[in-house]
Amino acid sequence: MEPIRIDPKRALDEAMRAQQKLAASFKTLREVEDVDYGATDKEAIYREDKVVVYRYKGKGKPTAKAPILICYALVNRPYMVDLQDNRSLVKNLLALGEDVYIIDWGYPDGADRWLTLDDYINGYIRRSVAAVAKHAGVEKINLLGICQGGAFSLCFTALHQDKLQNLITMVTPVDFHTKENMLSHWTRDMDVDLFVDTLGNVPADLMNWCYLTLKPVRLNQQKYVAMLDILDDKVELENFLRMEKWIFDSPDQAGEAFREFIRDFYQGNKLVKGGLEIGGKAISLKDITIPVLNIFAEQDHLVPPSASRPLGEHIGTKDYTQLAFKGGHIGIYVSGRAQREVPPAIHEWLAKRTR
Repeated sequence: MEPIRIDPKRALDEAMRAQQKLAASFKTLREVEDVDYGATDKEAIYREDKVVVYRYKGKGKPTAKAPILICYALVNRPYMVDLQDNRSLVKNLLALGEDVYIIDWGYPDGADRWLTLDDYINGYIRRSVAAVAKHAGVEKINLLGICQGGAFSLCFTALHQDKLQNLITMVTPVDFHTKENMLSHWTRDMDVDLFVDTLGNVPADLMNWCYLTLKPVRLNQQKYVAMLDILDDKVELENFLRMEKWIFDSPDQAGEAFREFIRDFYQGNKLVKGGLEIGGKAISLKDITIPVLNIFAEQDHLVPPSASRPLGEHIGTKDYTQLAFKGGHIGIYVSGRAQREVPPAIHEWLAKRTR
């Protein structure tokens, strides 16, 4: 084996650059304040228990004929869709004339231990949809479900599509048993009853640890090493810290709903195999006949494309559109490419179908 040769001059130059960057970083760190999130003003239009439905306020009056209600996942906070001024799916939709609302699930505590998927889907989502329709003065709205919220939105639509004009799903798992689905492999043989009966609500820190260990080197080491390159850049450092704040600002999971989701979706794969019931009513994707737009990310490690693509095979509608985005699970909201491509795609698709 050839010995590793080190160029002394190059090594010295790199050490000097690192020293200069670290010296500059002390000034930057003194200037950085506690980062905030949310680029867009919003108002609460409906409250129930810990759930709040907000309407975002754009600079101009909406021109869309029907509003969009965003249904986010339970496992993270929904402000990822409006993280900051130049990274905001919401802001870009508003600029195109859309009227945008969002469900904020809040932070479950012991009082929510026994909430079921029926409570979330036939309860909170159904009443949130009704509240948005009433506030906007329309009979039917558009629903945009993201990740787990997309799976919930599919179930809701199968039961209540008379309340909707169109459905959009983003990075949404449909087939939970594809070979690339690492979360599915982890949970397939999990004793979820013992897990929930022991813990009650599932702690957020435990959920975060599971997600971070899907890519342990990248998410626990490399990104913090790479942070050294931006320590002297106040804007980039604040962007980094804002993302970190979102990652670790996670709610606990209501125990019973978690049990049902793992058992029926990740383990049973009932959304595509059949046999799924919510509130005693059978869920069949074939019952969804309104237009559906399915957006997924090609480099998604949490919801691989193979988990999202099958929606077209199982859905009942004849108006089905699929959009593959070049990016990852988070990049689909915050990357520069996403800001240019995703909001216009949603707006143009809706414009052709909303009455």
